[in-house]
Amino acid sequence: MVEMNPIEQLVVNAMKELGATKDTSIKTADDIMKKCNRPKGMVNNALVSLVQKNVIKRIAREKASGYYIIGQV
Repeated sequence: MVEMNPIEQLVVNAMKELGATKDTSIKTADDIMKKCNRPKGMVNNALVSLVQKNVIKRIAREKASGYYIIGQV
């Protein structure tokens, strides 16, 4: 189990609720921010941290990057 701070946990829970659990159902940072109801900078920092911890994966796309959870959290 990876150590997560409260904001990272909130982001992961929001991603689960949005269904971002596989590469075919990725969500943007904006989608996640709206679900979390937290400032965009705070959510973006948590997303970057979670990518570094290998909890989520970032997919670079033409318009906005998408994110999904890797494995079971």
